[in-house]
Amino acid sequence: MEFKPPPPAEEKLHIVMFPWLAFGHMIPFLELSRLIAQKGHKISFVSTPKNIDRLPKLPPNLSPLVKFVKIPLPHTENLPEAAEATIDVTYDEAKYLKFAYDGLQKPISLFLESASPDWVFFDFAPYWVPEIASKLKIPCAYFNILNAAFIGFLGPVPIMMGGEDYRTKPEDFTVPPKWVPFESTVAFRIFEILRIFGDSVVGDDENVSDLYRIGATIKGCDLIAVKSCSEFEPEWFQLLEDLHRKPVIPVGLLPAADDGGENGGGWSVMKEWLDKQGKESVVYIAFGSEAELSQEELTEVALGLELSELPFFWVLRKRSNEIKLPDGFEERTKGRGLVWTSWAPQPRILSHDSVGGFLTHAGWGSVVDGVQFGRVLITLTFLSDQGINARVLEEKKMGYEIPRDERVGSFTRNLVAESIRLVMVEEAGKIYRNSVKDMSRLFGDRDRQDKYVDNLLGHLHSHSRLKNERVQKIIN
Repeated sequence: MEFKPPPPAEEKLHIVMFPWLAFGHMIPFLELSRLIAQKGHKISFVSTPKNIDRLPKLPPNLSPLVKFVKIPLPHTENLPEAAEATIDVTYDEAKYLKFAYDGLQKPISLFLESASPDWVFFDFAPYWVPEIASKLKIPCAYFNILNAAFIGFLGPVPIMMGGEDYRTKPEDFTVPPKWVPFESTVAFRIFEILRIFGDSVVGDDENVSDLYRIGATIKGCDLIAVKSCSEFEPEWFQLLEDLHRKPVIPVGLLPAADDGGENGGGWSVMKEWLDKQGKESVVYIAFGSEAELSQEELTEVALGLELSELPFFWVLRKRSNEIKLPDGFEERTKGRGLVWTSWAPQPRILSHDSVGGFLTHAGWGSVVDGVQFGRVLITLTFLSDQGINARVLEEKKMGYEIPRDERVGSFTRNLVAESIRLVMVEEAGKIYRNSVKDMSRLFGDRDRQDKYVDNLLGHLHSHSRLKNERVQKIIN
C-alpha cells in the first residue's frame, strides 16, 4: 500500500473516540488512542462512567493528551441495574444495551458541539453519529475493530440496509457471496448464523439489526479504518474499496501491550506454574468475555483437555454458577492443568515460552494476541464474527477448527482431544505451527504498526486540509 506522511508536527489533531459498549471494542479504540496520543495528538475518549473506570490505565505521560469523557447511560427497561457493557448482560439482554446506547444521541451531539474536534472515530452501533457530525461539519471515521474479510463478506450498503433482498434466510450466509471476485471459503456454518440471525441480521420492533447499523455507518462515514493490515488480507481490502468507493485505511493489528503487573492479578502464581512446564507444551484456553458455554459444551471441552494428555492453562469465566466442571476433573488433572476463574493477563500468558497453542473462540482480538507470539490456534466459535475469522485462519493454515455438527454446532471430547494433539504435537499439524510462526513476524511488528498509525494520521490531516480549502473557496 502507498503510505501517506503523517501531519506536520505543529498541526496537532483533536480526535473523539466513541466505541461500542463491549471490552472487545473499547480496548482496540483505547490502543489506537494511545498510539495516536504518543504522536502528540489530543484524544477525547467517550464512554459510560463504569466502563471508563474499568479500562486499563494509560501511562502517566499520556494523561495530558487523553481525556476520558463520562456520559451516563440512560435507564432502559429490561436492562439489568448497573449494566454498562456486554460483559454485564446475557446475549439475549444485549439488545437492551443497544437500546440504551441509542439514547446517547443528544448528549453526544452536545459534547461534539462543545468540543469541536477535527475527527470523530465511532463504532458500528451508533449508526446515528454521521448525521450529527455532518450537521456540525465534523468529519467522521468508522473504526471497524474486526478484520476486512468480515466487512467484505457483509457486502454493499444497500444489501446490509435491507434495500436489496439478496440474503433473506440463514442458509444464504453459508456460501461465499456473489460480490467476492476471488476464490474463497469464507462463510458462516449454519449453526453459527442461526445463533445470531435474529439480532444481527433481522432485528425486531425494538432494535434495528447489527447488519443495518453497519450499513448505515459505512454509508454515512467519510473514511473506514480497519484493525488489520494490507499484507495479511490484501484482496479483502481491495474488495472494500471497490464496494464502498471511499478511503479504506488499515490501522495495523494493534497488538496488545503487556497488561499485567509483575505481581498484579495473580501473575506470580500463573508464572510459577507456567515456568514448570516444557517449552511450547501448554495449550492455553480462553473463549473471551461474551461466549456462554452450555453445560454440555463445557463438559466436552474439559474432558477433551483431559483426554489430550497435554498440559493446559484454562481461563474459565463462568456467568452461571449452575454450570460446573465435570466431577473429579480438577483432581484428575492436578499438576498437568490449571483452571483460572478470574481475570488473567492474556498477552502476558501467551508470551510465556511454555505456551504452544491457543484454544480460542476466534474473536479477532484474541487471534491477534495469539499469532503475534506464534501460538498455533485451535478454534471453537460461538458468536458474531468468529466463524468468519475461523474460515480465514483455516484458509491460511493458521488455525484448525474443531469438527462439529453443522446444524447444531455440537462437538465431542474425542474431537477436542484429537484437534489439540494434531496442531500441538503431531506431524500432520506442522503446517499450522509453521504458518503461525511465519505470520507472527507480521502480527507483532511494532515498527510496521507505527507506520500504519502515521499513515492513518496522514489521511486524516489530508482530508481535513482539503475540506478546509473547499470551505475557504466557498467563503471567498
